[in-house]
Amino acid sequence: MSVSKLKILITGGAGFIGSNFIHYLLKTYVNYKIVNFDKLTYAGNLENLQDFENDKRYAFVQGDICDIQKVREVVQQYGKFDAIINFAAETHVDRSLTCAGSFIQTDIFGAFVLLEAVKDLQIPRFIQISTDEVYGDIDFPKKSKETDKLHPSSPYSASKAGGDLQVLAYQRTYNLPVIITRSTNNYGPYQYPEKLLPLFITNLLEGKKVPLYDQGTQIRDWIYVEDNCKALDLVLHKGVLGEIYNIGAENKPEITNLEITQRLLRIFQKDSKQIEPVNGLRPGHDQRYAVDSAKIRALGWQPEVDFEQGLQITVDWYKNNKKWWQKIKSGEFKEYYQKHYQSK
Repeated sequence: MSVSKLKILITGGAGFIGSNFIHYLLKTYVNYKIVNFDKLTYAGNLENLQDFENDKRYAFVQGDICDIQKVREVVQQYGKFDAIINFAAETHVDRSLTCAGSFIQTDIFGAFVLLEAVKDLQIPRFIQISTDEVYGDIDFPKKSKETDKLHPSSPYSASKAGGDLQVLAYQRTYNLPVIITRSTNNYGPYQYPEKLLPLFITNLLEGKKVPLYDQGTQIRDWIYVEDNCKALDLVLHKGVLGEIYNIGAENKPEITNLEITQRLLRIFQKDSKQIEPVNGLRPGHDQRYAVDSAKIRALGWQPEVDFEQGLQITVDWYKNNKKWWQKIKSGEFKEYYQKHYQSK
């Protein structure tokens, strides 16, 4: 795909990874045009993109990817896009336990709507942003490969797996130009504080304890969000149509949630008294995720930010952007937090 000038529709671009990707593209490619199509649910925040509010290369349209008419209107209004990249999704495991229907609607039906638009309007490239969670729990030292069977454990991961299967079905049935990416746990600026790292960082900044499930034995692979954006950029321009790409930092050694918590406590000069144990595992909770990212690395990508460096950058960002997250934690988030942590 030509890199000189592209027009890209990004769905869910006001969320964490989507907004970071828009930042990355507009800073990297001076001639690219980005249209951000986002419903602005609780985790969508236009403040993430206020640097580009007056940039002629950027436009925002509020809308739902499940709204077939609205999706088509956007494509017709801005002319034919060179690519659609679908970040739009319900993403948090805990929330999926109590409102699975909204996850199925957005993550599966929404993917179907976008695929129909790609097919009918002949969009030359569609990238589905997925997750390593579709593979489910995996025992050490194995790593999930793109060809592995999907084995989701929660309503969230099942909905993302369902979206992936729609993409693969449309590729086989209609020969659609699709690519799927499955990244590991992203972290960095603009992440909604229901996720582990921003939750723990902001709690410690507020002098609050950090809620740790099941003694923190779980293992995740942590990738700094800009490293993921660079991998997505590579997939956009050089990815092979019809392929799936795992994107992971492949942390060495692997890091448990307890070890992450201890690192944060050292940064904030706090002791283990700041840990508030949450008894038992939440339903649908996996012990370990790990992916084999050899395919994306063969295209020339590798992570540049190690976890220690990325963690400090992330802590500093939340320290320097208190107004951003304090506004969030004083609203809808407060009810969610009380329900999922303080009640336990």
